[in-house]
Parts: sequence; structure tokens; C-alpha cells
Amino acid sequence: MYTFGTGAMWGTPLTDASGTAISNPTPVLLGVLQDVSVDISFDNKPLHGTRQFAVAMGRGKGKIGGKAKFAQINGATLNSLFFGQTVTTSLLADVHDITGAAIPTTPFTITPTVPNAGTWSVDLGARDSNGVPMTRVASAPTTGQYSVSAGVYTFAAADTGKTVYISYQYTATSTTAKTSTVTNLTMGDAPSFRCDLFSSFGGKGLTLSLFNCFTNKLQVSTKQEDFLIPEFDFDAIADGAGRVLQWGMGE
Repeated sequence: MYTFGTGAMWGTPLTDASGTAISNPTPVLLGVLQDVSVDISFDNKPLHGTRQFAVAMGRGKGKIGGKAKFAQINGATLNSLFFGQTVTTSLLADVHDITGAAIPTTPFTITPTVPNAGTWSVDLGARDSNGVPMTRVASAPTTGQYSVSAGVYTFAAADTGKTVYISYQYTATSTTAKTSTVTNLTMGDAPSFRCDLFSSFGGKGLTLSLFNCFTNKLQVSTKQEDFLIPEFDFDAIADGAGRVLQWGMGE
């Protein structure tokens, strides 16, 4: 039997960040899977006598660890498998302005049009035409400064006509987007999930199920001229019934 390609991987959330069991869990497929690795290892305990080599071997502690990379970013997937906290159906997004706008005459203000009929929420700075960050002040800006209140940006009269680039964060209503604020919980409990991995070739396949998994690392790394591909690491332990894993092969 052979297998080829990355296969498919599903995660089914079992508990949330507080350790509370999820009564009706929704399995999530890691979309556009790039690669998965599962490492199973044990500590071997050799028994030595007076001779150089061991005369017996005992198996000690075991460990199962895994890694997965997937390119289709989904808020429900990241939350249910890694954070396990509250998610709302709303949009949180940033505007990185590369178009620019000219500072008008009196009252020397610019109010950016927020996309998606959204609401301005956080200032991310203003830059001049040379890309130099302008200095934010509470009020009465002078040359090279600006002030902002409720999404209205005010500039100095002396800077009238100059092009500025305004970046900011906003929120908007949405039926598909996901937003979550991760809070600082006490140590101990963590979200858990069941992992199912399948890889096939020529009509035969390998199925591997890990019954009780916990993520320990999430990496989000951007790269020039390449896609963002999140990677997360996880460990597997026995579940309440003492099950660790189950495997099946086509031959």
C-alpha cells in the first residue's frame, strides 16, 4: 500500500478553553492542507549487567506530537482548535492607506470613508507624502502633526494641500466574518480536540485518529511573494476511556 500527497485532516473540538465539554461539536476541515506530521516516540529503559550491552529492554513514557500547515484561514477553525474562547459573527479589519488624500482648507479635516459601512475604531497613524509618520497630538496640531477624534482627522493649516496617508482599524457587521478577543485565563485548562487524518493512493488509504489532542503552538508568518500559511503544533494524550489512537490501513 502507498499513499500520496498531504491527505485530509479534521479537528473536532471536545472542550473549550475552560475545560467545559462541547455538547454538540462541529468538525472542522483544515482547508488547503500543506503538510502534516505525527511523531510517536517512547523512552526505552535498558537493563545492564556486567557486560557492555543490555540484556533486557523496558518501554517507558510515550509521547505523541504533531504539526500541521494549512493555507485556508478560517476563524472557527483557529478558535475551536487553539483558543477555545468566545467568537462573534462580526468583521474586524485594518485599512492600510496607499492612495492618500489632500488636506483641505478650513477646517483642515479628513474623515475616511470606512469600508463595508463599518465604524472607525482605532487610529493606526498618518504618514506624509514621503512616508514619514506624522505625530499625533491631543489638539491644535502644527506642521507635521495631526489629531483624531471618532474617525475625524485634523491637520495643521500650514499643511493644507499636502497628501497624507491615513491608516486605521474598523468594525462592521457581517454574517460570515469572525472576531474574538482572547482574554488572559488562569493556567490549567485548555481546549481539546479529536484529530482525524486520512491519506490515500490507488484506492487504498491510511486512517489515523487521535482521540484527545491539545495545541501548544500557533505560528502565523507572512512572506514576500508567498501565501500566509498558519502552522500549529499539538500533543495527543489518552482520553477518559484510556484510548490514545486508532489506525486503519488498506492492507
